[in-house]
Amino acid sequence: MLKRVRMAAAWRGSGRLLFHVQKHHSCISLPQNLNQFARISLQFSTVVHYQKAMPDQLQTSADLGLYKPPPTVRGMTELDRAAFSQTVSVPAIRIPTNVLNKLVKSLKKVALQRPGLKRVVDEHKEDDSFGSEEAEALKAYGVPQEIQRYELKLTYENLKSEEILRAVLPEGQDVTSGFSRVGHIAHMNLRDHQLPYKKLIGQVIIDKNPGITCVVNKTNTIDSTYRNFQMEVLAGESNMVAKVRENGVFYEFDFSRVYWNPRLSTEHERIVALLQRGDTVVDVFAGVGPFAIPAARRGSEVLANDLNPDSFRWLQHNAKLNKVDRKITSFNMDGRDFIRGPVRERLPALMKGSQKIHVVMNLPALALEFLDAFRGLLGPEPDQSLSRQDDNLPQVHCYGFSKEDDAQRDVVERAEANLKISLQGQCSVHLVRNVAPNKEMMCVSFTLPRGVLYGTHTQDRDSSEEPCPKKQKCEDLTD
Repeated sequence: MLKRVRMAAAWRGSGRLLFHVQKHHSCISLPQNLNQFARISLQFSTVVHYQKAMPDQLQTSADLGLYKPPPTVRGMTELDRAAFSQTVSVPAIRIPTNVLNKLVKSLKKVALQRPGLKRVVDEHKEDDSFGSEEAEALKAYGVPQEIQRYELKLTYENLKSEEILRAVLPEGQDVTSGFSRVGHIAHMNLRDHQLPYKKLIGQVIIDKNPGITCVVNKTNTIDSTYRNFQMEVLAGESNMVAKVRENGVFYEFDFSRVYWNPRLSTEHERIVALLQRGDTVVDVFAGVGPFAIPAARRGSEVLANDLNPDSFRWLQHNAKLNKVDRKITSFNMDGRDFIRGPVRERLPALMKGSQKIHVVMNLPALALEFLDAFRGLLGPEPDQSLSRQDDNLPQVHCYGFSKEDDAQRDVVERAEANLKISLQGQCSVHLVRNVAPNKEMMCVSFTLPRGVLYGTHTQDRDSSEEPCPKKQKCEDLTD
């Protein structure tokens, strides 16, 4: 019996090779003109490295341009999978089946890789030369270097999502197949020119990503009050209750009712790594618990608050789910009320202890403005003869967005303006992530000064007060 194997390999000075087999033999095929294929933008995943730099050669993805979509799919708004089918002619070489596995292994670096395509197929000449490395492998197994044609059928199942969308959307416009994954939900932020194709895009994402059963598109900006946003289901089921595992912790929540960002997992891990068993964590904007729950699992005592009633309920649910509900005291309050109420009541006793106190304020759009709640929080300075100058002062980790050229300096100056005190030499700034062009998410960390906690500073915001003078930026600890 003959079989065929489809693979892609680099010719010296030409292109690639594809294998397939037939009646006791296998075959390998090859696009004949590298330039022809390099001009087409649809790509495969295997990379071909050429040993010589020649004017007409490119180091590019293997199988580049093997598939050129039918013109009829351009502008499609309702997905017709059959319309993407196409037969392409590729060269092939016959390989005896008794050496098939070993030979394919020798050429695996240049193997044709397409979703849903088998390497070996049943099947029943063009001469050309192979590179020395490939020719040596063929010779070692007694395989004649004969090239012939093979008709390869590519269907929707063999295409990648980017290829499909690039074929459908108007030429010259941005194509995106990227999304944030939240459990079974794919969350997209489509641009205006993509909206006419939104249903098709949603279905393609489901088809090409196992485990995704729901695709949603954000339809407005985040509601700064509850940190959620309106969304539209593009394809799949309407179940919004996601189950997520992040850094070994399990979370469940209604994605349409709370805030969750999978891109912050590294930042959650970074802050939790600072904690020691017995520390206290004050999470002012806790959400469903991505800081609070791993902190409790690490042995910290946690005061966790969120204004959103849905976040509050899912926070309690996740604490029980991870068996740390006894380590977390949860609140459903405004952030300032939380700081001036439960935090103020507990802080004096905590500061007399030896365990560290960490205050996490992850509401980047507004958190820096909430720092004024700490001014004069503990009232007048105690009698110096009774007070301890080495009090265990809280460590604050406050997040903010910045569109300024010097984002570090910007967030520090805004923190100083709300604290009414200089942080020069007393803070560090960490770049969390780039949110959008010219927009960074930053975290400024510092020890809360005694001069802020104690004193006669009013706790009410005074819009007539001028911000503090600009200071030099703090220590740079960005990634």
